[in-house]
Formats: sequence, structure tokens, C-alpha cells
Amino acid sequence: MTRTAPRRSVLISGASIAGPALAFWLNRHGYQVTVVEKAGTLRSGGYPIDVRGTALDVVERMGILPRLRDAHIDLRRITFLDADGEEVTSLHPHAVTGGVTGRDLEIRRGDLTDALYTAVRDDVEFLFNDSIDTLDQSGPGIDVTFHGGSSRRFDMVFGADGMHSRTRETLFGPEERFHRHLGYCFAVFTMPNTLGLSHETVMWNTPGRAAAVYAVGDDEEVHAFLNFARLDPPYDAFGNPDAQRALLADVFADAGWEVPGILGALHDADDVFFDAVGQIRMPRWTKGRVALLGDAAYAPSFLTGQGTSLALVGAYMLAGSLADRDHAEGFAAYERTTRDFVTLNQDLVGEGGATLFPTTAQALARRNARLRALSAMPAPEPRPAHSALTLPSFGTR
Repeated sequence: MTRTAPRRSVLISGASIAGPALAFWLNRHGYQVTVVEKAGTLRSGGYPIDVRGTALDVVERMGILPRLRDAHIDLRRITFLDADGEEVTSLHPHAVTGGVTGRDLEIRRGDLTDALYTAVRDDVEFLFNDSIDTLDQSGPGIDVTFHGGSSRRFDMVFGADGMHSRTRETLFGPEERFHRHLGYCFAVFTMPNTLGLSHETVMWNTPGRAAAVYAVGDDEEVHAFLNFARLDPPYDAFGNPDAQRALLADVFADAGWEVPGILGALHDADDVFFDAVGQIRMPRWTKGRVALLGDAAYAPSFLTGQGTSLALVGAYMLAGSLADRDHAEGFAAYERTTRDFVTLNQDLVGEGGATLFPTTAQALARRNARLRALSAMPAPEPRPAHSALTLPSFGTR
């Protein structure tokens, strides 16, 4: 009689993008996978995200590319305005992002999370309304106690719980050790489409401040975005919605264009997401039997447009690295094969961050001149960093 070895069991913290993607690939490589998520359900959220370059190869191998293509947002233009609300220039978004027409995807976040969950829900255990409380690696595996009171042992644990990862804090220490503040704060929320926008973004800028309205389609609601320069993160505002609204109202108090109406909508919005613009940079992503991925390990910031793509590629590379190896060898392979790609994409902030949101009048004038020049140029070449990694083929079961 032939005995088959029991499947190695793993726990993934986080059911946004990196977590379900990793669950998919680990299941394909023969692992028994559990995903724990502190929210009560999938966090759909409608704001747009990008899937580019190497990440497109990942979703194609997952079999969800056709579904994502059907969900593609056809954003047709981005219009830049000056302090008085007068048009500076209007461009195709790819001229700014380095995207490739007909290949790169822009989709609602919820459409991607739904596609990932659908692809894996029948093969993976999901625990909603719960989270990891403690991790003990002193035994042959990892003994995990959950916030809900239960406890279980796993062979490995993975932190896919976002930029403010509790898994990372538990294993590696406070976020401040790894957080690289990029000099801005931002807020995103939905508001009525009072401007009648369709498939477009309109962005108003003054030095150190930006306000944008993003219309995914012809919807009655649009996504509002407020961004402002801030030398140090406003720690007193994190976790305090009233303080966030007060800070934004103060920063944009004298702003023109449609900003007063945006601030009014901010007051009434129940889906405000506020944070500092930053990256997570870590010398190592693994410790013992625990590995981090996605924003928990290497958040690149929205200034790169590559957060989702890094999460998808990282999940594929991490699972593949563990396909035929123990955790120590697999984690070493993950770090070795993925870090250069991550670093290249994190370094894109030098190409777009401060240039898109200038903090001085002189820098804003130079940015506007560059944008006007772009409108007279052919479509730019795709950014090499987006496709800098060629996916290896890992055997699956």
C-alpha cells in the first residue's frame, strides 16, 4: 500500500489581492491553504487599480485574464488644471503612466478581488471576521492563536495584510523601521458625479496640493482624490476620521476650482481612505517559517502604479519558490529571484512622484511644460520595470 505524505498546511493573513493570489498558487502546488481575513467579507472597493507587464502573465496563467479584460476600464483622458481651474493640457492616461494600450489593464479593485476569490474559494478555507493574535515558532511548525479564541498549527504563515501589516510588526518590529515616507498624504472617497464626467480624470494642482475627480464610466458616483505635501506623517490623524477631515479642510481651505464641493462631499462620505504616501523597504521579507508579500513586504506607493502588479507577481514567485523546497530554501529562492524586480518598480517613484505633484511654483511650471510637450509626442514606450521579470514555469500538481 502506498502512503502519500500529508499536504503541508499554510496560513495566509489577508484576503485582498496578494493573499488570494498566493492561495491559488500554493493550492496548485499541493498545499493545504487557509486564509484569515479580519473583515467580514471581501473588501470590494471600487477605485481603479492597474495590472501591467509581468503581472498580466500571472493572471493569464491563473485563467482569469479574459474576465479581467471584460472588466477593463476605458479611461480616455486625463485633464490637468491650474489654480484657477483653467486647462493646462489633456492627455491619454498612458502618456503619464507608461501603460500600453491594448495590453495593460485598469480595473475596479473589486473586480480583481472578486475574480481572485472566485478562482480559489472552492479549494481554500477562508476564515472571515478573524485575525492572527499570536505566532509561536518554538515547535516543529507555527502555533497560531486567533483573535476569535481558536488555535491551530501550520507549517508556514504568510503575511499579506497590507502596508500596515500586523504580521510584519509581530515578527520584525514597528512599521517605522521599514516605512519610507515620500512626503505626501492623500485621501480617496466617492462623491456624486456633479461635473458630469465620463471615462476621465480631471486634476487640479497648486504647489503642494492636488485635487482630482476620477470617473470610471458614466456612473452617478465618481472617486475623489485629495493629495498634499507633508514633511512628516500626521500620526495624530491616523485612525481618527474627524481629525482627517479637519486636516484636509484646513489644507484646502482657500482652494479654487471645484475643491469646496469636494470638501463638502468629504464631510458626508462614509468610505474615506486616508494615509501617508510611503513605501515599505525591508532588508529581508522572511523570518523562520513566516514570509511577507505584497504591500506588507514591499509597498511601492500609488505613485508607481505598481502595487497590485507587485502583489500578483510576488505571490506567483513565492509559491513557485516553495513548490519543491522546504521553507528555508524556498524563502531564500523567493528573495533571490524577486527582489530586483521589486526594487526596480519601487524606484519608479523617482520618475513620477514629485514630478506629478510638485511642491513649488517653479517645479509646477516645469511639470506643466513637460505635460504640454507630451501631448505633441507619439505614445511613449512602456516602462521597462513593468516587465523586467520573465516568469519561470513552476510545475504544478
